[in-house]
Amino acid sequence: MTHSPLYRTRILLSLGGIFLALPATLQAQDYPHAEEPIGTIEDVYDGHLTPDLAVSTFRNIDRLFPTRAIPASDTPRELPEAPVDLPGMVRYQVDDATYDLYDFLSLDNVTGMIVLKDGAVVYETYQRGNTPDTRWMSMSVAKSITSTLVGAAIVDGHIGGLDDLVTDHVPALAGSAYDGVSIRDILLMASGVEWSETYTDPSSDRRELLRAQIEQRPGAAMEVMAALPRAHAPGTHHTYSTGETQVLGEVVHGAVGMPLSDYLAEKIWQPYGMEADATWWLDSPDGVEIGGSGLSATLRDFARFGQFFLEGGVIDGSAILPDGWTETAGLPQELTGGETIDYGYMWWPGWTEPSIADGAFAAIGIQGQNIYINPARNVVIATHMAQPKPLGREPVDPLVVFDAIAAALD
Repeated sequence: MTHSPLYRTRILLSLGGIFLALPATLQAQDYPHAEEPIGTIEDVYDGHLTPDLAVSTFRNIDRLFPTRAIPASDTPRELPEAPVDLPGMVRYQVDDATYDLYDFLSLDNVTGMIVLKDGAVVYETYQRGNTPDTRWMSMSVAKSITSTLVGAAIVDGHIGGLDDLVTDHVPALAGSAYDGVSIRDILLMASGVEWSETYTDPSSDRRELLRAQIEQRPGAAMEVMAALPRAHAPGTHHTYSTGETQVLGEVVHGAVGMPLSDYLAEKIWQPYGMEADATWWLDSPDGVEIGGSGLSATLRDFARFGQFFLEGGVIDGSAILPDGWTETAGLPQELTGGETIDYGYMWWPGWTEPSIADGAFAAIGIQGQNIYINPARNVVIATHMAQPKPLGREPVDPLVVFDAIAAALD
């Protein structure tokens, strides 16, 4: 029987994923979901997943592509328990109707939620068979983690500052529309390079980048990015682009001279005390991490990452990030020419009245991952959800619920 090149690619990807993820697998032989059926990556982006298949796929994404392990800390950071009756405390409005926490968990298909107040766990729930040991996909939450590694690389002296040019660290983009684009431009998704992000459109630039990821050929992703035309002068126009984060991942990789997974483990994951191994998709076997998606971790460790950010990026008295980085990263930013955009350093500033008043911001991934940080109320909320389509169709805006939770905890 003759198989298509795409079929053969999928088989090789599956085998590559088994071998490259082996160290993490050996450390987690009792992973409770390892034998579940999963969909394909095309199913994820096309929105062709039934509810149960979405759940099993999202907690097994390390089987979709080769991955690199991010080892857990030898000394996990305690998350003290201070439980409260959160379902009895939280009410919020959607149009003219009043809802409670149970409505949110059901309507938005929440598979896990954890709430930290003053660094302690006040509420934690798992649904659809998830447990504290479940690793869940991050999708665009990974963007906020990749951007954080830029700050760490600045502190370490690997990157001179946000005015460094992309091509200083990614020679493969020399001569492309990324010539003259700064790291700050990339962080704001304001390179001026033309891009279409529509996940479900097979002809979009986002899907072209996904096809390069499926190809698993070294350099394929940067070939896609290098071929894009310029639409605006650098720094003058914001266009949401997962491609920018792949470029940013290449910047970090080129600057620090090691894989992003290793750098994340060295700077944050292990020093801050993450309790479980994580994994991160690669663009090719033993290649570069996918900067905009594919980091798979437990709910508690995503919450710890949010707490690390809330605490100013300081670990045991040592500053991992530049002064003011965590205060600035979640704020609306100003482009060249004075326009203000509702986007930070690959974090989303709050858009509801309460979140704007509190200076709250979030890392957000399609299909329902969130790390919400409210510095005014010292609250961190992390969620895993299983929305079958990547179209932002949550019946309830999660930020409305997060704001209500933060206020109820005062």
